[in-house]
Amino acid sequence: MQHYTIRTVTIRLIVVFTLFFGTSLPTAAQTFNRGIDQTAFIPKGQWLLGGSFSYSENTNSDFKWLVLNDITAQGYTFKLSPYFAYFIRDNIGLGARLGYSRSYTEINSLNLDLGDDLSFGINDYANVQHTFNAAFFARTYINLGESKRFGLYSEMRAGIGIGRGKNSSGTGATQTGTFQRITEFQLGFSPGMTVFVNNFAAVDVSIGVMGFDFKWIDQTTNQVEHSHRRESKGNFKIDIFSISIGMSFYM
Repeated sequence: MQHYTIRTVTIRLIVVFTLFFGTSLPTAAQTFNRGIDQTAFIPKGQWLLGGSFSYSENTNSDFKWLVLNDITAQGYTFKLSPYFAYFIRDNIGLGARLGYSRSYTEINSLNLDLGDDLSFGINDYANVQHTFNAAFFARTYINLGESKRFGLYSEMRAGIGIGRGKNSSGTGATQTGTFQRITEFQLGFSPGMTVFVNNFAAVDVSIGVMGFDFKWIDQTTNQVEHSHRRESKGNFKIDIFSISIGMSFYM
């Protein structure tokens, strides 16, 4: 009767694997050549200057949408984000990003009609909010094949922001108002693509920010009542509705 140990079985499996595939098992010292050639897409010593901008505006006059009737409102959203970076190594850059955003919404009238027994309306409501933020980021590039025009990049970002907001409702003696102070911290990852239009200018397209976002809001209503709110969320999915397009210059 033959007795097999774990060591004996393992050796025999290695021999069978070697004879079948015609090669030996990989060891820790071996490396694999996957055919990926990393070239200097953005060489060391270059400066990156760029920015992104977005603006949206809407105006409604007696507009109807689903169960909402008599919508008379207007508003806008404005965002500006310049950034710069220095490449400490080929395809690796460190930099900073500044940002400013402002939004305004004014609702003169809005009626929600869910039937004869359930309906209400909003009149004379206004909200304005603006935020400043700053972030440090590290960006790494990789070219697509042997192309020096198309490349992909990933950006790791950590930033803080402060903001102020105000909303009011009613008019005259019935008017009420709430002021709020906003503090936020963000840690995330943003993938993107770069397309060079000439030797020093490129168009950047990025998709959202995946990571963690923390926000603290302090409110004061009618200069008497105080309240506090804290938000935290983790986002690990790509939001195709948060696509951002910007222009970058490499010098």
